[in-house]
Amino acid sequence: MLSGGCACGTVRYEISAPLKAARSCHCSRCRKIFSGAGSAYAEVAPGAFVWRAGEDNLTVYETTPGWGLCFCRTCGTTLCGLAGTAVHGVTLGTVDGDPGVEIDMHIFVGSKAPWDHIGGTAPRFLEGPPPDIPV
Repeated sequence: MLSGGCACGTVRYEISAPLKAARSCHCSRCRKIFSGAGSAYAEVAPGAFVWRAGEDNLTVYETTPGWGLCFCRTCGTTLCGLAGTAVHGVTLGTVDGDPGVEIDMHIFVGSKAPWDHIGGTAPRFLEGPPPDIPV
């Protein structure tokens, strides 16, 4: 069981299955939303995510039709990504302790910030992952 939450502690969640497909996205939208070099997130198995506290304190920013991001209204922490109304992925920085995954790939590195120096050995893709890798 994984748990996590926002910086101010108002919003809390639990995840009952291992995370998978951890990625770091370096696109300009992720840099702005996460105020950094990009995002770090992992996918959540359907039905494995549950809000434990503060769900009424969430706000959603719809990034594209049918996809969005949940934020804590109090502290602004980006907590998860949504596919429709279901949690699709969780931001790794909000997980308490070891999330049990490492970054599998860096995506949209073709538009990374000029000051971003990507480390590690995970593969890098100029745009999204190749079609043979599940999203």
